[in-house]
Amino acid sequence: MAIHLRQVLVHLRAGQWTEAHNLVQQDDSPLAAWLHGILHIQEGDLEDAEYWYGKANRHFRSRGTLAEELERFEAAMLD
Repeated sequence: MAIHLRQVLVHLRAGQWTEAHNLVQQDDSPLAAWLHGILHIQEGDLEDAEYWYGKANRHFRSRGTLAEELERFEAAMLD
């Protein structure tokens, strides 16, 4: 799973939103749901982002910036 989600991050950082989004949808883990939410934040679709944060059991309204969320996500991947 981690390799799969790392590839999503590669696409996200390269500005390849569609590729990242298509790939993250193949994983139904809470970690993938959080990353899916982060993708929607990047896209500017906060309604969908909030939905995916809920699926990940994360608090959407107390999230950080996009950069902070990516940093937290990557730290969680290491755990």
